[in-house]
Amino acid sequence: MQKKMLARAAVGFAALIALAVAAFPAPGQTANPRDYPPPKPAFAGQTNAPPPSKPSPPVNVETIVSRIPAPWAMAFMPDGKILVTERYGSMVVARMDGVYSAPIAGVPPIKVVAAESLHDVALDPDFAHNRLIYFTYFAPPPGEAPAVWPVKYFYDNVFNATVAQRRTMRIGEERLARARLSEDETHLEDVQVLLDGVNRRIIFAPDGTMFVTGADRFRFYDANYDGEDHQVTDPDILRNFTGRVVRINPDGSIPKDNPFLADPTVLPETYSYGHRDPEGAAIDPATGKLWVVEHGPMGGDEVNIIQPGGNYGWPNVSYGRRYNGKPIAGTGATQMPGTIQPVYFWYPDVAPGSAMFYTGDLFPEWKGNLFVGGMAAHALIRLVVKNDRVVAEERLLTNLHERIRDVVQGPDGAIYILDDDGQLLRLTPKK
Repeated sequence: MQKKMLARAAVGFAALIALAVAAFPAPGQTANPRDYPPPKPAFAGQTNAPPPSKPSPPVNVETIVSRIPAPWAMAFMPDGKILVTERYGSMVVARMDGVYSAPIAGVPPIKVVAAESLHDVALDPDFAHNRLIYFTYFAPPPGEAPAVWPVKYFYDNVFNATVAQRRTMRIGEERLARARLSEDETHLEDVQVLLDGVNRRIIFAPDGTMFVTGADRFRFYDANYDGEDHQVTDPDILRNFTGRVVRINPDGSIPKDNPFLADPTVLPETYSYGHRDPEGAAIDPATGKLWVVEHGPMGGDEVNIIQPGGNYGWPNVSYGRRYNGKPIAGTGATQMPGTIQPVYFWYPDVAPGSAMFYTGDLFPEWKGNLFVGGMAAHALIRLVVKNDRVVAEERLLTNLHERIRDVVQGPDGAIYILDDDGQLLRLTPKK
């Protein structure tokens, strides 16, 4: 019943959701970033990197599945099947022969509104033995049935309310959960909520801890992207309610070396803050560092290397503008003492939805490159990285004219992508 209800609603709100996920639309979005001069970078190579000296060879694009409804993320299982989340509240298993399963039972109730829905899924490193998976989603408030809501219920209605009014609104909760996938892959067992407050990407670190990214929770503080704007100076608001990267153990406990444990006013899971909407994350296999790609406002999409305790500037610093074209925080500052600069940014937007470092053998010339799913860019973006800097950028698959949602390296070394038309595609070298 839940699946049927959400599927019917999906058609009516598909366009709204696509816009919301791309870049936090707000009331009065009328400006165009191309109408304004591009921001000045803080250092050479921070934006508009040149193309690689040697372009990528032609690739073969194979359609594995042609119509998964509103996919958001995927994770390969040991047997080669792919676990896929759908933004309208379902999780399915896709096969390499083009078949995908009925929705997996036992997924918690999902509220779909604006950029909130069922998002990432990740397998436990020991999945072959324990069958544990982790996933992020937006839970409806107690007593509210799962449903698809118009965008205004998350943006317009919130922006037009005072902070005091916002704090009494029953909107929903960002959430990370863990569950066991049944042996027959038909249902989830022992669902446990591990953490509230984040619901974007899940990344396992080399030390066995987990990083989870979360978007700016603007509804909990005085934030307005289009009206009177000002800097946010309260450090506790910045560290607890702006977009965060959190770090926990797989059982939900807090690592004993997290950066804010000595500060009782900061949530103990917080690892970095001042992010806007970090929808992509990947560990650089050469350094072990966590790289995050995030949506700016109007322009100013960023690539960041995460430092423990780091402040990445939002909402006081950005290379983008408010949606009505006015400067961010009233000043348009792109730098500020105590904040960390992005290693790379885009202006105008590319709407980065995912990130992956390539380590396979099928494309030896791509080893160590960072791949970003570009939704507004309608491209798979290849970034050549050297010494923690982006030295070249190339946009692939532009001929497909698709919003690239997720990008994952498969066990065969091929690159798999999900696009917003519901296609699961496989990239291999063209023979």
